[in-house]
Amino acid sequence: MSSPESSARPARSDARRNREKLIAVARRAFAAADGTVALEAIAREAGVGIGTLYRHFPTREALVESVYAAELDDVTAGAPALLAEFPPEVALRAWMDRYAAFVETKRGMGDLLRASVASGRIATPATRRRLTAAIGSILERGAQAGTLRADVDAEDVVLMVLGVFLATADRDAERIGRLLDLVVDAVRPKLAE
Repeated sequence: MSSPESSARPARSDARRNREKLIAVARRAFAAADGTVALEAIAREAGVGIGTLYRHFPTREALVESVYAAELDDVTAGAPALLAEFPPEVALRAWMDRYAAFVETKRGMGDLLRASVASGRIATPATRRRLTAAIGSILERGAQAGTLRADVDAEDVVLMVLGVFLATADRDAERIGRLLDLVVDAVRPKLAE
């Protein structure tokens, strides 16, 4: 006979898998959508019932906030892997490309994200700290290698990157790329005159 604890564990791992599937499907759906995404379609594609979706995410806002958090985790945690693969200045630009993809996938969630920020459920200072830490680790490695300036504040770089996306609301990928190249150029060591 199984104990209550042993019978509860499979349900928890099953619930965790369902939650992860729902977030993965929602990420793709929100990234592809220009408008509202039907929650029923997310549940169906994840292979669960709508009741399971609502058990994990009682509101559309809760689902959007979880997708946002998962994607932010991916972006901010990516700096060490990029540094392991590329020189710091290349890793910085690659990280900016990942951040650009992160921003682009938010178009299907824009209104709900703005409401979550306004309500305080998504804390922008905490998000900025995480972005600053990721960029800071790349800048530090670049300063050690001599390929990025040592006198640059990571938060200043974050503000420049955020400014690129605020200034390019038309989502012109070519212009965004050029502006991000300029940000990287701005943090390279100055040439002796």
